[in-house]
Amino acid sequence: MRNRSVPLISDADKRLMQDCLLYEDASIMAFSKPSGLAVQTRGNRGRSFDHLLWAFARSNGKRPRLVHRLDAGTSGILIVGRTKPATAFLADAFARRDVEKVYFALVRGTGPERSSGEIRFSLMTSGRKSIVTDSTDPKMASLTRWQRVAPGKEMASATGDSGATLLQVEPLTGRMHQIRAHLAHLGWPIIGDALYGDADEYDPSASPRLMLHAQRLSVPHPEGGEQTFEAPLPEDFRQILTQFGVQPPPGSV
Repeated sequence: MRNRSVPLISDADKRLMQDCLLYEDASIMAFSKPSGLAVQTRGNRGRSFDHLLWAFARSNGKRPRLVHRLDAGTSGILIVGRTKPATAFLADAFARRDVEKVYFALVRGTGPERSSGEIRFSLMTSGRKSIVTDSTDPKMASLTRWQRVAPGKEMASATGDSGATLLQVEPLTGRMHQIRAHLAHLGWPIIGDALYGDADEYDPSASPRLMLHAQRLSVPHPEGGEQTFEAPLPEDFRQILTQFGVQPPPGSV
């Protein structure tokens, strides 16, 4: 059987992927994906995280494979399988929801009055978005847990809202844009998320990125046991927290 040809990856993109690499063993690689890099593109054409995984291909064309995804604007933990059995094992763990995912989200306004809670709204896909529906179809059921981490300073905005609040968020289901849609529905759109209602900008503290970061991921390991990966807050996320007067949570940097 002939080896599969390996696409050319530039030296700059190889360095990027090495800089993003947090962990590797014979079965798993864990990366901290930067905001703005799409995980996949239509037809897998053009520059994407998936395409850049060719930087780790073997001479026979075998390369690491995706097992889950993040939105292009979301930064943070992304794991891939290094072999077909590992990839299948990990993909099955995600399908069974046998994983724990924790995110940080900076939202508009003063946020919730309570310190923690759950969001239970069914979601259906409509074009490029997920929207809340009153459907009782279990395939649309969605659950997100949240905890308030830190408030920010009051700031004037075009809509009259003020301030920003940092939340720790845990999606218990895996609907498209689940965290973004749930928080926006409650009137807490994530800063930098024009798709879900954050088109207005604080002056002069507009965000150039979606303020959502996949901070921690716990997953069963193909060789047994469970492994937890953590991605430090990237510098651009930290800078915007500072602009909004929010202190990064302890242990996140």
